[in-house]
Amino acid sequence: MVSFSILQDRGLLTVSGADRSSFLQGLISNDIHSVTPERAVWSALLTPQGKYLYDFFIAEFEGRYLIDCEAARLMDLGRRLSKYKLRASVDLGKEEGMAVLAVYGAGVGKYFGLRENPGEVAAFRDGIAFVDPRLVDVGVRAILGKESAKAALESIDLEEVAAESYDAFRLGFGVPDGSRDMIVEKSTLLESNFEELNGVDWDKGCYMGQELTARTKYRGLLKKRMVPVKIEGHEPSLGAPIFCDKRQVGEMRSTRSGLGIALIRLEYLERAISGEIKLIAEGSVITPRKPDWANF
Repeated sequence: MVSFSILQDRGLLTVSGADRSSFLQGLISNDIHSVTPERAVWSALLTPQGKYLYDFFIAEFEGRYLIDCEAARLMDLGRRLSKYKLRASVDLGKEEGMAVLAVYGAGVGKYFGLRENPGEVAAFRDGIAFVDPRLVDVGVRAILGKESAKAALESIDLEEVAAESYDAFRLGFGVPDGSRDMIVEKSTLLESNFEELNGVDWDKGCYMGQELTARTKYRGLLKKRMVPVKIEGHEPSLGAPIFCDKRQVGEMRSTRSGLGIALIRLEYLERAISGEIKLIAEGSVITPRKPDWANF
């Protein structure tokens, strides 16, 4: 079954103007020049020290960039970007007439004429649909007019389900969801799997926070990884410490329906996956899994 969920927790910023590409290129972790009417990307904005601030999807639509980001932090992101405008010919705005939806299930791409390549975009009704640039298995994101979005997707025989269903679906693949899974001014891109999930471009040149990100990769400094976990017992709170015996080896991120994401030290991860050791968070057993897309 292919379903869709309206993501009320997402909002849309717009970036337009003659300098929109060069403006974003010096700030974000991915290559803005790869964003075209045919391709969208997932990217991040970091602190100068290379720590996570925001992550978002970027698509091009009607001559401007649409930035699909957390609704609760949308205005904060807009203010942050405004600080870097200087004399650039860039206009920042908020798109209030469109909604973000997640569409997922086996063969979802065919409903939009997509071949299911990461980030592939297709026009659909009064907006666009694109394959999730992070991981094809997570499905398609659609940006459509708020008033017509639901009817447009129901007209192609898709069924609406609660956003919580989509949340559990993406947790099964271990794909992070913004500041629920990444800690602002603390998390790094590589421990959050941005490399495997197509969120960082190593050839684009300098951007804010690039130096630490590159040094972590090329010097092999990574000590922790974010992975999907199965929870036996109650779902631990966000940030709950994970213990092996009495030693803290990680911490929990978002959870739902017995699934979750956790950040775990690499020296314990393989042993926990094999069952050699047991991990506990707030009395619940936490069993990590290495997702198919991971190469660590």
